[in-house]
Amino acid sequence: MTNIKRYHVNEECAWSEMVEAGDFVFLNFCVGNVGQSIEAQVHGALDDMENHLKQIGLTLESVVKVDVLLRDAWNIPIMENVFKERFTGQYPARKTIQTDFAHAGGPEGLHVQIDAIAYRK
Repeated sequence: MTNIKRYHVNEECAWSEMVEAGDFVFLNFCVGNVGQSIEAQVHGALDDMENHLKQIGLTLESVVKVDVLLRDAWNIPIMENVFKERFTGQYPARKTIQTDFAHAGGPEGLHVQIDAIAYRK
């Protein structure tokens, strides 16, 4: 299919970091500031997402759905405060899941990962 574009393909692990399919853009594994506070990691994940979207001329306002993976569900209020600041009322639909992130940095490592779907208006 010629209208599907894949970016940052990881051949070793068999996944693409971002895929454009028609008017939709799928992003996964948005992370940042690993090892810092939960608030800093949520900001870092959104910065990472924003940087990827910028490559194709989109912004956070284009994000219509996110899946947030948190190491500790008790950090949802912190994540929500960052979302209020960053999405400024243009909130995406959201699912939040608690997970262990066994693959990334041990107990002080990765605490937040965000996957997203954006829509090209």
